[in-house]
Amino acid sequence: MSIVDKIQTLEPATHRRGGGRIGRKALRSAALPSLPTLVRKIPVYEIVPDEAVELIHQASLGILEEVGCEFRDDEAIAMWKQAGADVSGTRVRLDRHLLMELVSKVPSEFTLNARNPQRSVKVGGKNTIFVPMYGAPYVRDLDNVRRYGTLEDLQNFHKLAYMAPALHSSSSIICEPMEVPVPKRHLHIIHSALKHSDKPFMGIVTSRDRAEDTMAMAGIVFGEEFVRDNPVLVAITNCNSPLVWDATMLDAMKVYARHNQPLILAPFALCGASTSASSVGAVAQVNAEALAGVAFTQLLRPGSPQIYGQFMVTVDMKTGAPMGGTPEAAQMMYLMGALARKYRLPWRTSGFHVGSKLNDAQAGYEANMLMHAAILSGANYIWHAAGWLEAGLTCGYSKFATDCEQLVGWHKYAGGVPFDDFEDAMAAIREVGPAGHFLGTQHTLEHFESAFFMPTLMDFNSFEQWSSERAKDHDTRGREKARNMLKDYEEPKLDDGIAEALRDFVARREKALPDTVN
Repeated sequence: MSIVDKIQTLEPATHRRGGGRIGRKALRSAALPSLPTLVRKIPVYEIVPDEAVELIHQASLGILEEVGCEFRDDEAIAMWKQAGADVSGTRVRLDRHLLMELVSKVPSEFTLNARNPQRSVKVGGKNTIFVPMYGAPYVRDLDNVRRYGTLEDLQNFHKLAYMAPALHSSSSIICEPMEVPVPKRHLHIIHSALKHSDKPFMGIVTSRDRAEDTMAMAGIVFGEEFVRDNPVLVAITNCNSPLVWDATMLDAMKVYARHNQPLILAPFALCGASTSASSVGAVAQVNAEALAGVAFTQLLRPGSPQIYGQFMVTVDMKTGAPMGGTPEAAQMMYLMGALARKYRLPWRTSGFHVGSKLNDAQAGYEANMLMHAAILSGANYIWHAAGWLEAGLTCGYSKFATDCEQLVGWHKYAGGVPFDDFEDAMAAIREVGPAGHFLGTQHTLEHFESAFFMPTLMDFNSFEQWSSERAKDHDTRGREKARNMLKDYEEPKLDDGIAEALRDFVARREKALPDTVN
């Protein structure tokens, strides 16, 4: 067997020639081109030795045993007491053996099902998926104006997520539809995600009723029996650092975990404010918070799939403002990745989350710092991978489009170096010989479209050609790309009966819900 053959045997079939036979069939039969789950073929980067990871792990166990974590919910407290935890009021102190026994029940990988089965993805192990941003009250629109988001904007972003080959999910609250009353807003968010895209989506966690409505709508689309046991969405729950799981998040956990739907158990940490002003100290605390949340899900439904996670940004110690794209944020990703592998847990981090107000050079620098760390640290669920501006306050149309193009490059980068055409490439050298060129060779004709990542939004033309084409900057080209994508959008139609049932559910629930929060 040649060395090339040996290398090929090490590559999973889903990585050869654009995804192997199954992958190619999926791409051909899908209504819109879509990249498969990224199976990473590059090594993870270990930023510290195993002894340092163990030191942080032991410190986290000590935090939960000695300090404890608050669970501000009567049912949760009763469940912890029954499990044998040391409970005092809402403070739960967790014996390390109980904690790790519960954590060990979480599967290391799971399938996240889409309404179009060809867009289902794997989460965990060497698998990575990219997911757009979530939760922006503002948008930077197609005219480059910053304003409140609307339902039309949200629908547009769901359409763009559907059309972006490298996005594996449509998220849900990419931007807030601010004109829709808060008690009814979740209905339109989930309806839009299910109607305008056939990719996996994210659930609502702001109340038990809203989580239950999300599951009811998922049941209409996938079937009630199916969603009782099979993951069709991911929901985010944040620990309030330091060391508090509040009733709202716990209510969401109960709904989703009992339906076998994966939750991201992710402390929201502003390092230096809600953690100590220490990267390793912050990681030890956040790890403890995340593990406590993961463990609780296994009281709710042992063996349910879950995602260990973190959102850790440093704060500007002069102003208290969160900062994106800092070296410390990247370093903390590497540490969390090492801990996730120690526990054999699927894990989430953030990719292109930046502090810049515009899709400018600062945004590019920040995004590259964090996405490189996300990829090399082995993250499985890379969230906030499209659209994020202004520390998450704004979703930008231009940023969304340019991020999505860059994700195609990251997919190729992390997919490893292919050797499947190596022998043909060597034959082409012999065919051309000295002083020739390769433009007309059979090898070039067969590979010119796929050999290299060829972005369309980055301008590589001469200065004269760029000038003659109105000297557009990257931000302008991104807005044009988004506008053109929306013009080309074709809805992935739901079955007529399902579509009608969704509309009916939304209408009935709207009538039952108030216009204002009590």
